[in-house]
Order: sequence, then structure tokens, then C-alpha cells
Amino acid sequence: MSTVYEKIQELRERKARLREGGGAKRIAREHERGKLTARERIGLLFDPETFQETNLFAQHRCTDFGMEGKELPADGVVTGVGTVDGRQVFVASQDFTVGGGAVGEVHADKIVRIMDMARHCGNPIVVINDSGGARIQESVNALSGYGRIFYRNVLSSGVVPQIAIIAGPCAGGAAYSPAMMDFVIMVRGTGKIFITGPQVIKQVTGEVISADELGGVDAQMDRSGVVHMVAENDEDALLLCRRLLSFLPSNNISDPPNFGDDEVTYVEDLELNGIIPDDPREPYDVKEIIPRLVDEGDFMEIQDHFAPNAVIGFARIDGRSVGIVANQPMVMAGVLDIDSSDKISRFVRFCNAFTIPLITLVDVPGFMPGIAQEYGGIIRHGAKMLFAYSATTAPKITVILRKAYGGAYLAMCGKDLGADRVAAWPTAEVAVMGAEAAVNVVYRKEIKAAEDPEAARKEFVEAYREKFATPYFAAGRNLIDDIIEPKDTRRYLGLALASLCGKRDTRPQKKHGLIPL
Repeated sequence: MSTVYEKIQELRERKARLREGGGAKRIAREHERGKLTARERIGLLFDPETFQETNLFAQHRCTDFGMEGKELPADGVVTGVGTVDGRQVFVASQDFTVGGGAVGEVHADKIVRIMDMARHCGNPIVVINDSGGARIQESVNALSGYGRIFYRNVLSSGVVPQIAIIAGPCAGGAAYSPAMMDFVIMVRGTGKIFITGPQVIKQVTGEVISADELGGVDAQMDRSGVVHMVAENDEDALLLCRRLLSFLPSNNISDPPNFGDDEVTYVEDLELNGIIPDDPREPYDVKEIIPRLVDEGDFMEIQDHFAPNAVIGFARIDGRSVGIVANQPMVMAGVLDIDSSDKISRFVRFCNAFTIPLITLVDVPGFMPGIAQEYGGIIRHGAKMLFAYSATTAPKITVILRKAYGGAYLAMCGKDLGADRVAAWPTAEVAVMGAEAAVNVVYRKEIKAAEDPEAARKEFVEAYREKFATPYFAAGRNLIDDIIEPKDTRRYLGLALASLCGKRDTRPQKKHGLIPL
């Protein structure tokens, strides 16, 4: 009969063996590829000595295809809970050194349990993906596992923040779970995400493409928009994750983090007064404006390479977390197209779900014209923006910097879409369309009949601009609350946020609205 000490020693040895994962050789192989192990990643995510593991002793129940008696430490996934900057966060980190991190019944059970715990406790969930896919030997049990994970993704949506890190392969059905989470961080080079791999594509369509070209960061950030942030390595990915969490509340009934003392910072930035070019057609970089409006110039941009004609991200003003949406005049003049509409709509809905105030900076000439855009459904995609902003009950503050034309003016959260505050710079132009286009429509006959049509056209353009290409006409109709000097914008935003921190907006009871998907 074993003594108590012997049993304790046996426990220590079992835990040590299980925590080695696939063993020293496989760990070394991962390191050679530039990857960290599942446990090393967890160590970088959490505050020191705060991680508590769950279900370390889990083992598969498969007896087919040589799996009987085969030990898979922790069944290829490490799960548990720890703190990030003192706040509790749950994690599931797949272990590629153990059976390629393949998902089977028990592996999925562990992920599902930790997702349920995160939701019940009201804390964010981080899933670090590094898996060869479904465990083929477990057949439909593996597929069932994915289904249960997807179901939890939906249950958790809008309740607790969900962050996926793609640190290795994430292929097939596994790709859908990150796609249903709130943010996806991918590691350049080692991270891959796609539904069907290069070999299958070649067999079915005859197309030849590499795994990186198909599922790497350039494809899934720049082209598809699936990925929200790109990390250069595992360490960078975990730092990005920690930084992102610092802007987010723990759940949908908690207030966003506030690092301030409830004092409004009175800052005048005289350089802002000269940042808008005199020529209304000359571009400028809105990313030079945003840092001037937020604490310490700290702006965390999301999806910076996807639909760059729109800029979204998180920042703080007087310590309060805010979401920022802005048109980017440097790219396509800041016009709204299909991709930017989707990008903005999803971000707005996330901020609303977690009551993060939204600041919208407007300089938009309209929606993108063109056959490809119309055939691609720009009406439907643009309607998502109208829906997302209208459905938002979180504080909404809009600042019109320059152009705000047509339906795009409304889509960028005009007063009629429920903006709590709308301010405008003196350079703002609020109208159905630009002066040149408007005059060609309204005064077409007069211009044609004039002795000097070009001179007449210029005269009409100037008259139109004087009346409509200013913020004063809209302000006279109470569609703009105040016209401010650019230098006072940060103060304006700080005061508005302070006054709106207790905002309550009750909507009619319903299951959910029907966003035009």
C-alpha cells in the first residue's frame, strides 16, 4: 500500500509528464519553426503565477485506428483561467505537439467547458488556435465537437469578448470558430486559416496556390478581412491580445475600463486648426488627427490593411475606452464601398454590444459608384451601416471634419440615426452632393442658356457652396449641435463623454432586429 508521500510524489510525476505535452523533441521542432508551445503562450498571456489549469488529466475515449491505449497529454489542448492586468480571463490553447492539436470529442469538451465557464462568470475568452484539424480517427464525434464549440461561440456573442489567436494551422471546420469570434489575431508566417487547403483546391478546381498565399496574413487580412490584427511572432500576438483586452469590458453588463479620474482634460491643439487643406479635393491623413484627440496618442487600429478607406479602432479619452470610426481621405477619397461598409458595421455592433462609446469622424464624398459595386450589393452592404448605427444605444458622438454628402452622411451616424452629439468643424460641407455635381443637375438649363456657360456654372457653384457647403445651414436645422474650432475637439469629446456616461436608451422588446445580411 502506497504511503501518502508516495501518492503525492506520483501526482507530481504525472503532472510533470502531462505538462511536457508531446515531449522534448516535438517541442524543439516547434521552436525551430519559430513557434512557442501551448503553455509558453499561456505564460505570456497571463499575469505571473495566476494561471489555474482545468482538466489536465483529460483523455480521449477512441479505440479505433490504433488509438486504443495511446496517451495524448491533456488531449491536445490546455485550458484554464488567469488574470490579465488583474482581470480574469479564460483560455484554451491548442497543443500542436500532441497529436497535431487535432480536435476530438474530449478535446472539444475541454474547450466547451471553458467557454461555458467564461460566459457564466462574465469574463473574456481567448482561444489560441494551432491544430491540424478534426481528429479523423474519431469521425463524427470530432465533427460534433466542432458543432458544440460553434454553438458556444453564438451563446457567448455579445455577452463576453471572444478573441482568437491563429498561431498555427486552422483549417476546415476549425476556421469557423474564429470567424464567429469578435477579434482574430494572426501570427505572420506560422498562422494559416482556410476552409479547403491547396491540395483540395488543386484537385477540385485545378488552381495552384501555396498555403501562405491561400491562408496567410496577406490573404486573410488584406483580401478577405477575416483577420483583424497581424502579429510578427507568438510573443507579439500575446502582447496585442493583452493590449486589446485593456480596452474592453469583461462582459456586456460591465462598464468599459476607465483609467481616468473623471476629470475632463482641457487641451487646445492649435495645429489642428490648419490640418484640413484649403482645397476640398486635396487629401489628408485622418490618422494624423486621431492620435491628437486621444490619451497619449494611443490608438489601437483594427483591420488596418482591409478596406483602408475606413479607419476603425480603440482609444481612450480622459481614461474612458472609446471606439473610433473615421473616413480616410488618403484612400479613395474616403468613399464608402462594400468592404468598408462591412468593416464599419461589424465594429459598430461590437461596440454597442459592450456599451463602448462611439466617436465617428466624417469626411465622406458618398458611396462608391460603379457596376461592380452595384452588382456586389452595395445597397445591402451600405444598409448594414444604417442599421448598425440606428440600432446602437451606446453613446454616439459624431464630428464632421469636411465632406458629408448624401446617404453616406447619414450612414456615418448623422443626427437622424440617433447621434447624441453632432459637432462640425468650420470646414464641414453637409449636402446631398458636391457643389459641382449639384449645379450640373439643378441649374443645367440655366447654364446651357447662358452666354458664357462656364462662367455661369462657376457662379452657380459658388452660390451653392456659400449656402450648402458649410455647416451653418445644417446647424440652423438642429442637425448639428455645435460648430467648433478643430483645436477644441478633444475638450468637446471629453465633455460629451462625461455627460453621456449614464445614458439609457430603452428599445421595443423583440428577439432581435433583422440586419440586412
